[in-house]
Amino acid sequence: MDLKEKELIADLKSDRNREKAFQQLVKTYQERLYWHIRKIVMNHDDADDILQNVYIKVWNNVDGFREDSSLFTWLFRIATNESLSHLQKQRRHSVVSMNEMGEFLAESLESDAYFDGNDMERKLQMAIIQLPDKQRIVFNMKYFDEMKYEEMSQILKTSVGALKASFHFAVKKIEEFIKEDLK
Repeated sequence: MDLKEKELIADLKSDRNREKAFQQLVKTYQERLYWHIRKIVMNHDDADDILQNVYIKVWNNVDGFREDSSLFTWLFRIATNESLSHLQKQRRHSVVSMNEMGEFLAESLESDAYFDGNDMERKLQMAIIQLPDKQRIVFNMKYFDEMKYEEMSQILKTSVGALKASFHFAVKKIEEFIKEDLK
């Protein structure tokens, strides 16, 4: 944790500086958090709602932040948990199988006016959607966010070995999906 981050955390915990520090936190992390969430839930409106929930949790719980990880790691852990909770709620409220949930996420991507990717990017996203949640998250964090396994391990509270295995299986499944799609 660098000095700038320590100062931001201290300001977040200070009643006098909290609002200004919170604005800085949002400005610094908003885009990365949004895209992290978006890659999990695949829908712009859901990602926006979840991001708001993340900020509410951060605001309400910043005094309890123990600083045993970086602020970035803490934020991403909250964002990941909120995103997974959202997907679990969607599954509970609908009577769809995991396969149908993949189809639902694919339809969300197809109908999303904010997605402007080309054909190959769309195929890659469709392949990623078919992955189980954990593999999808690990793949996105490693491939798109270029996170190190150690950082991912802190965020996801999973061993580095398990993360490497998840990434390996995700890559294989994506390769198979794209090969099938090209036939």
